[in-house]
Amino acid sequence: MSHKFKGVGVALVTPFTSDGKIDFKALTKLVELQLEGGTDFLVVQGTTGESPVLSLNEKMEVLHHVMEVNDKKLPLVYGLGGNNTMDVCNKLGELPKGIDGLLSVSPYYNKPLQRGIVAHYKAVSDHTDLPIILYNVPGRTSSNVSAETTLALAEIENIVAMKEASGDFDQIMEIIKYKPDNFTVLSGDDAITLPLISIGVEGVISVVANALPERFSHMVHSGVSGDFATANEEHYGLMKMTRLMFSEGNPGGVKEALVYREICENHMRLPLVPVSDSLKTEIIKEMKVLMG
Repeated sequence: MSHKFKGVGVALVTPFTSDGKIDFKALTKLVELQLEGGTDFLVVQGTTGESPVLSLNEKMEVLHHVMEVNDKKLPLVYGLGGNNTMDVCNKLGELPKGIDGLLSVSPYYNKPLQRGIVAHYKAVSDHTDLPIILYNVPGRTSSNVSAETTLALAEIENIVAMKEASGDFDQIMEIIKYKPDNFTVLSGDDAITLPLISIGVEGVISVVANALPERFSHMVHSGVSGDFATANEEHYGLMKMTRLMFSEGNPGGVKEALVYREICENHMRLPLVPVSDSLKTEIIKEMKVLMG
């Protein structure tokens, strides 16, 4: 199955007001920043969007708002996964038309066997015609999707890509070497995106690009096109900020950078909290450097 999920995908944050409501005005500005900044596709309601603390109704409100502002300019991916296979399959039938693909995280907490992961994704694929991006993030799910499992799932027609956030280069190289030609591997870790591109990864689903789409897209597009001199310059220019953004968790760091760009305020829902004052100071200082 053909798909549009290469280059830079941005896992959009969900802006909140001071009283904890969704800030749709800020969300509009965030999407507009991506439309102007070189982003290739949008991801709504990934972990960066604080999906665990949004109600189903709120998730649909966010999705519809992004769809309206985007107006089909960029491909749009919706995050829908979980550790209850039946529930995920049922929710697929409630999605509106106009979504271009799904990002579906491997089941978390109940730690399925590899054959359970395969069975889970087969069930999901059977309940939708949309292209599916698998998401392997062992640091959050407490289980790894092995290269063997990924390659088996890559043979399913509407499973088109993997967002790999294991950090395991050996595993990722195994997938790249043996995958079908029409299956795409995407980085799930901003800090090592460029090194991964050098071994065959074709893009990223990024956190940092929320606040710095121009710089991050320039790096990725340069790397994918083989211009590693330019890509390396951007990579090392962004290295400090990338570390700062994740040093107290996600999305507190990137939201603080978005405050600097006057996109949104740094409000989050518990149990997540904003970054410390000391980190805020460091992020502002580095944003001044990067924004010139």
